[in-house]
Parts: sequence; C-alpha cells; structure tokens
Amino acid sequence: MANKGKQQSSGRPPAPAKGAAPVKRRRPSPAVYRRRRQVVFGALLLVIALVIGGVVALTGALAGSPEPQAVSTADASSAPTPGTTPTGSAAPSPSASPVCDFNLMTVAAKTDKPAYGPEEKPLLTMTITNGGAAPCEVNVGTSQMEYLLMSGSDRIFSSKDCQTGGEDLIKTIQPGKSETANFPWQRNRTLEGCASIAATPGAGGAYYTFEARLGNKASPKVAFQLS
Repeated sequence: MANKGKQQSSGRPPAPAKGAAPVKRRRPSPAVYRRRRQVVFGALLLVIALVIGGVVALTGALAGSPEPQAVSTADASSAPTPGTTPTGSAAPSPSASPVCDFNLMTVAAKTDKPAYGPEEKPLLTMTITNGGAAPCEVNVGTSQMEYLLMSGSDRIFSSKDCQTGGEDLIKTIQPGKSETANFPWQRNRTLEGCASIAATPGAGGAYYTFEARLGNKASPKVAFQLS
C-alpha cells in the first residue's frame, strides 16, 4: 500500500521536541494596569452619575406645586426702580389751600390834595390791601379805624376822640385787592375823651401829617399843607 509505513495525522499540533525551552507569556506593565483601572473607575462614576440624575429628575417631577404660578409679562426695562412711582398709578396729592396771612395786610394813607386853601377841607383816605395769596376776612369797621393828624409832635386830631360807638364790619378781601374808607376832616382839633378845646389848627402854610390805623397796623405818614 502506498500509505503504508506513513504515520497517520491526528490533527493535533506536534509536540515540542524534547529538550526545547518552554514559551513564556509576557505580563502587562504596571502602566497598563493603571490605565485599565482608570477606565473601569471612570465608567463606574458615569453609571453612578446617570443613576443619581434620573432619581433627581423623577423627584422634581413628583414634587411639583399643585397650584399654577403667576408669570409676569411686564417688560423688565419698564419696571419701576425702588423709590419711584409708576406713571399714572399714583393719585395726585391734594394741594394745600393757602391760608390768610395777616402779616401781609397793609394799610396806606392818602389825601385828595397836597395843599388846601383856607376854605377847603381835606378828604382823608385809608386803604387796606391784601398782599397775600389767600382771601382774608378783615374787620374794617369804625371800631378798628383811626384817622390821626399831627403837627410835628403836637397831636391835632383823632377820629376816636369823639367817637360815640364804633361798629364792626367784616369784609373778605381777595388776594391783591383793597378796601378803602374816606373821612372828611372838618379842620378841627380834638382831645382824648372829646374834651372841649377852643384852639383851631394853624393856617398860613402850616404842614400836617396824616396816619391811618386799622387795629394794630399803621400806615406810613403822608404830609399835606393848610393855607
């Protein structure tokens, strides 16, 4: 036979020859071990992070508020800053009404002429003016008025000397407006208490002063001449 004497093949690898050295496997270096441990540790951290994230998301979904929350649609650029009032939202504060100031009430004296002849009688005028910003109620009655005439330091005449009974007269004087009162002087002299006096004012060009008084207010003096 042709195959006789030949050893049949069993499919196994040939055994190493006697006396040959065994093959040694190479162990991985420490650096390779470290890289492998790092890869495994990183993968473990990623898995833990994914698990925690899923739990947090689920908890937030289950713990949502049962009531809807209001959402502001105002433009942030138009929001009022602290200390300011939004336009059109505040009611106008009522302005305080002006109050009468009697310190701004003035009294003025005037004569109808600067000089008078022997037979002329001066007309004395008192003017009360409201110089304030509010109306004032003023007593302009004869109980408050006085027409006083002097010649130097000599007291010549007062409308109160022989006044038998003064009267009150309350008038409202508007801001910037005036009240006037006239008194015709008879060119006579008077004394306090209306005592009798025979003397008469001088003539021949003598000068006199007229002062108008209302309550505790007095006008500047004005001069006039009697001939």
